[in-house]
Amino acid sequence: MLLADERAAVVALAQRMVRDRLVVGTSGNVSQRCGDLVVCTPSGTDYDTMRPADVVVVDLDGTVVDGDLRPTVELPLHLVCYTEHEARAVVHTHSTAATALSLLRDDVPAVHYQLAMFGGPVSVAPYATYGTTQLRDNVSRALAGRSGCVMKHHGTLCTGSSLGAAYDRARQLEWLCDVWMRASAVGVPALLPPDEVERVVERFGGYGQPPTT
Repeated sequence: MLLADERAAVVALAQRMVRDRLVVGTSGNVSQRCGDLVVCTPSGTDYDTMRPADVVVVDLDGTVVDGDLRPTVELPLHLVCYTEHEARAVVHTHSTAATALSLLRDDVPAVHYQLAMFGGPVSVAPYATYGTTQLRDNVSRALAGRSGCVMKHHGTLCTGSSLGAAYDRARQLEWLCDVWMRASAVGVPALLPPDEVERVVERFGGYGQPPTT
């Protein structure tokens, strides 16, 4: 089976999304770039019973290279992340707090410095019908200079250098939205000033362990 390990990793992450309540049923999708190929979750397939053989392999034009099922209808979102935003992995969720926030705002408020992990303020992309080129274009604009966005009436999309990195951003983005939703339910949340967000973005560039030699 072509890219067997990568397909298994996509299945494992899709199933984790269900356990972490970032998706319900067959919603959301996951993909990973492997050279000039992309492994992605299939359309309308239950994650609990999904197998690596169900995962679809496509090229960067979206043509199926290996797999018997149709790729996710949101494949255009994934491909634009690889061709225009240098992503290596993409995680798309229908998480509750982020979707609720998308109905109220056009950005994710700076309630916490963790926003810096996305490169700065995170936008809410305007609504468009799922699977359309209009949604792809809206999301691509929202991702300019960022590694995540929220889609109005829809969910989130996060990119990363690996599946783990993209998934960590998806979880953090949901957490940020949840913090704002909880705080705004009882008052007007205080926000970090833009210059502090910029300062933390710079500090995040050296965050974590130094590379080994």
